[in-house]
Amino acid sequence: MTAFAGFGPGVHGFFAGLQIDNSRDYFEAHRAFFEDAIRDQMDALLNELGDTFGGEVKLFRQNRDIRFSADKSPYKTNTYGVLRGSELGPQGLYLSISARGLVAGSGYHAMARDQLERYREAVDDETAGPRLAALADAAQRTGLELWGQSLATAPRGYGIDHAHIELLRRKGLALGATRPCPDGIARDDALTFVADTWRAAAPVTTWLDAHVGPSTLEPDRGRRRR
Repeated sequence: MTAFAGFGPGVHGFFAGLQIDNSRDYFEAHRAFFEDAIRDQMDALLNELGDTFGGEVKLFRQNRDIRFSADKSPYKTNTYGVLRGSELGPQGLYLSISARGLVAGSGYHAMARDQLERYREAVDDETAGPRLAALADAAQRTGLELWGQSLATAPRGYGIDHAHIELLRRKGLALGATRPCPDGIARDDALTFVADTWRAAAPVTTWLDAHVGPSTLEPDRGRRRR
């Protein structure tokens, strides 16, 4: 297996070029670089982090599924994967590299209908709700951002003046950080950034695992609701 050596200075240029020319010709001309310097390194980074945190590595395909999309560009403009089954985040610890830089995070980015119901009940609880608010605030103070879409108003059954209305509005709750690396990022810097980010996100992820958990609905019945 390839050992993780960091992401070199050419990585930013590859993704910047792919954003401009998202074509098979561009990708094939740079395929060898992509496979050696990006995909193999991402796989190696996830596997090394898996040795630390446990879990199973899943690296996603670079090709986009364009069958039902109006956007017919064939390639994703980031390379990403997850570490699933780790005690730090059983539902998945996320990692991505793109022209933006190295992105790490965890949480429930999009919740199915049954997950939303459990999430909102917990946020409305007089003990669990304040606890989540405190954990989210603490994570943001470490430099993490909250990710996920939110409703424009209160969900049905909850007042707009609810003490935790911003959390109740959320249709997903994940958190993480981005490390810009226009000139690349060294091995130790990358490992430290990702590990620190995942650890900082863990208290919120643990709350979500305890109060929400995975969806039990069939995929076509798990659509999110208002």
